[in-house]
Amino acid sequence: MAMPRDPLLRAWVALIGFSLGATALSFWHWPPGLTAFAGALILALAWLKARVILARYLGLAAAPFWRRGFEVALALFCLLLLGLYLAPGLL
Repeated sequence: MAMPRDPLLRAWVALIGFSLGATALSFWHWPPGLTAFAGALILALAWLKARVILARYLGLAAAPFWRRGFEVALALFCLLLLGLYLAPGLL
């Protein structure tokens, strides 16, 4: 199947793929030592989905300065979430 040419349709296909990937990761039976890794992968897929939404659906692909600012803020927020997710296992 060929990839569609419309950027919004391509973004939608990417979002469906990331959602299916996150769902598959969440249903996978992870060994007890790798559950934190699975959570980090699911968070990474959510981060990728947010980047697609910002770039394509909100039109920030046409404004690289603003897109970069939103991506930096989003990356810092995701790192904070990852730290909060991993913190109980480190204590």
